[in-house]
Amino acid sequence: MDNRKQVVLVVMDGVGYSTTGIGDAVTTANTPVLNELIKTCPNTRLKAHGTAVGLPSDDDMGNSEVGHNALGCGQIYSQGAKLVNESLASGKMFESDSWKEALSNVKNKDSILHFLGLLSDGNVHSNISHLISMIKKAKEEGVKKIRVHILLDGRDVPATSALIYVKQLEDCLAELNGPEFDSVIASGGGRMKVTMDRYQADWGMVELGWKTHVKGEGRQFSTATEAIESYRKELDVIDQDLPAFVIAKDGEPVGKVTDGDSVILYNFRGDRALEISMAFDDEEFKYFDRGAKVNCFYAGMLEYDGDLHIPKHYLVNPPEIKNTLSELLVSAGLSQYAVSETQKYGHVTYFWNGNRSSKFSETLETFKEIPSDNVSFDERPWMKSAEITDDVIEAIKSEKYDFIRCNFPNGDMVGHTGNFDATVTGVEAVDLGLARIKKVCDEYNVTLLITADHGNADEMLEKNKKGELQVRTAHSLNPVPFIIYDKKNTYIIKEGNFGLANVAPTVAKILGLKPYDCWEEAMISQK
Repeated sequence: MDNRKQVVLVVMDGVGYSTTGIGDAVTTANTPVLNELIKTCPNTRLKAHGTAVGLPSDDDMGNSEVGHNALGCGQIYSQGAKLVNESLASGKMFESDSWKEALSNVKNKDSILHFLGLLSDGNVHSNISHLISMIKKAKEEGVKKIRVHILLDGRDVPATSALIYVKQLEDCLAELNGPEFDSVIASGGGRMKVTMDRYQADWGMVELGWKTHVKGEGRQFSTATEAIESYRKELDVIDQDLPAFVIAKDGEPVGKVTDGDSVILYNFRGDRALEISMAFDDEEFKYFDRGAKVNCFYAGMLEYDGDLHIPKHYLVNPPEIKNTLSELLVSAGLSQYAVSETQKYGHVTYFWNGNRSSKFSETLETFKEIPSDNVSFDERPWMKSAEITDDVIEAIKSEKYDFIRCNFPNGDMVGHTGNFDATVTGVEAVDLGLARIKKVCDEYNVTLLITADHGNADEMLEKNKKGELQVRTAHSLNPVPFIIYDKKNTYIIKEGNFGLANVAPTVAKILGLKPYDCWEEAMISQK
């Protein structure tokens, strides 16, 4: 091959360093390659949560979206909850055209304002405090009738914590309700069963959500608490897997969405908000039979896709992420390749490129999606790790690309199921992939970088307030690895407290490029 340098970056999604030793599927797994790399190669631990990825505080878990934003842009932008918090604190959200239109619509037509979203304080997809602030503001501004459609979490928060958030919401609604104001929970279901599909992997989830929230079709209960308690007794499943439910009075749903209503999706994270937004917004919607398009006003908390403009209306402007690594590579005429399976394909493309669906260069950027299996991830914890590995190896051997990046979703997606043994298998599958990639990197003089976007598989158990161990399905606050493997070149990692945003400038320096002035510093001091 020619003298140019090839760099391969592997993102082991959800693989962090345990700080508790409790429920650590990463250490439990048989990972001889990862262990040897950490033992013999330059490496450090990166902060992958909280302020390091633009979230409000270090109590906030990182996630794959903000993690890949930081990895891909070399900077720290206000994200998700922090972005919404700033808009709420300044009052800017309530001055937005979308907020004003949503409220004027229902006030002029004496119709219903609906809120739909994930009900928790996990700060990954949503925060219940945002919902409560909007409900209070809506009443203050003269809205008379509100219906709330709740998606139960148990993934970014404790696995069976739904009733805590339901009580918090119901107490708020009861305090606000009166002769001139009527607000209740209208429908719901677990986030992995209803509405919150992503990357068009299971449109059936969205269709079920449409029938539940919009049409009011489904099993009826008198309250959300009754629904949750009944399903738990019958099915013995955690919150994210609870079936859909409809709240009814005298046999009639209390909160169908009809012509003239307004709907606000209060999730701020985009991946699991896109499809339900399309169902509300698209005139030529084709993914399931939604019936006649409901003539309502629909808005999201954020614009979930800035290139496709989904949704058409939103309350808070997204961060304008500029000067990404992809832009730097394109400006230097370097080619790049990105691959993952469906579950994380958007992360190595859309989120990596600063929330941009289109490429910066059709000739210099190549994206590859490997379709994920539509099964519970603990049933096939190896997922598509072998196929991703095959693809990366083929890309290296083609000698077409200066920078190759991939994502192995196993540690995150299997970790979210709460199945410890399956997650161990998933982590081991990633290690097998690393072994094969490492070998080819030796043959083709490639610098191999290994990191993660956040922790998950490293902390699958936690102690509750009684000191008892319980399953943890949320991301961890733990640091993640950053490893440099190069058979022919020596790199030294500087001393310092680094985060995910330090990866892009490090890649640039290895490739001999001058990083953007606005970037964080590179982690290597010399070569």
